[in-house]
Amino acid sequence: MKKDLHPEDYRFVIFKDMSNDHRFLSRSTAPSKETEEWEDGKEYPIIKLEISNQSHPFFTGKVQFVDTAGRIDKFRTKYGKWSKDTKADAGEEAEAEAPKEETKED
Repeated sequence: MKKDLHPEDYRFVIFKDMSNDHRFLSRSTAPSKETEEWEDGKEYPIIKLEISNQSHPFFTGKVQFVDTAGRIDKFRTKYGKWSKDTKADAGEEAEAEAPKEETKED
């Protein structure tokens, strides 16, 4: 194995699931400016998670709706040109461009 590949500054960190306030203590090198008191009375850095094993549908067996950082709004902004309103407008344009049927006059 390569030498000096892995970091050596592991420390205990609290990971907190923001969707259900589940917390667990583990070791990590991830940086954090915030600290929080753990059950043993000591202060540890805290890293906030959007989802963990306590809120992920694979582990819980139920679906939860989690909209963090406006992901739905970002999606609608990015793909809004294909919304129902624009489809209706496109359909009207398609009808206007379609050739009309000719009628026979006797």
